Amino acid sequence: MSFKILSKFEKSVSNFFDAPYAVSTDSCTHAIELCFRYQNIKKIKIPSNTYVSIPMLGIKLNLKWSWTEEKWENFYYFKGTNIIDAAVFWKKSGYVPKTFMCLSFQYQKHINIGKGGMILTDNFNAYKHLIKMSYDGRKRNIPWRKQDISSIGYHYYMTPEAAEEGLKIFKKKSKIPPRIWTYKDYPDLKKFKCFK
Repeated sequence: MSFKILSKFEKSVSNFFDAPYAVSTDSCTHAIELCFRYQNIKKIKIPSNTYVSIPMLGIKLNLKWSWTEEKWENFYYFKGTNIIDAAVFWKKSGYVPKTFMCLSFQYQKHINIGKGGMILTDNFNAYKHLIKMSYDGRKRNIPWRKQDISSIGYHYYMTPEAAEEGLKIFKKKSKIPPRIWTYKDYPDLKKFKCFK
């Protein structure tokens, strides 16, 4: 199966959100991680009511991080950055300019592939770099042995099979109103033993 299906899925989602560019990934958490790495983020604040992988990402990347008591709806910013955790967000023309919006396609989300994520951006240079970062530092559609890989990357790409499934779901659900998520849908992570 061709990697062209990835570009088709990315274009469908970016057009829906009115975002110039989209980079598909294997999860929203990895999409956020790539944005942190691309911007060399060292310090973040995390809402205590979010998905558990986000503070674990702070630990994994050895970031200086702390909790906030944010009462968010649909999405939230990592304070002091232009990176948005939009894992539960789905809205026509919903892209926020000059940001990196990270989406999720986990099974509970509106486009419920089962696993997957995407970064929406209007920064062309970031787009090019983030694609390479998600593909082990390599370019798409060229066998890695035939490339001189010049930058470090991560094994965080979406498979063509997942993108094909995403396109099928997108065609069925793009005009269906999504569920509205808020901080109330998540437990207070400060109470979890792993974060004490």
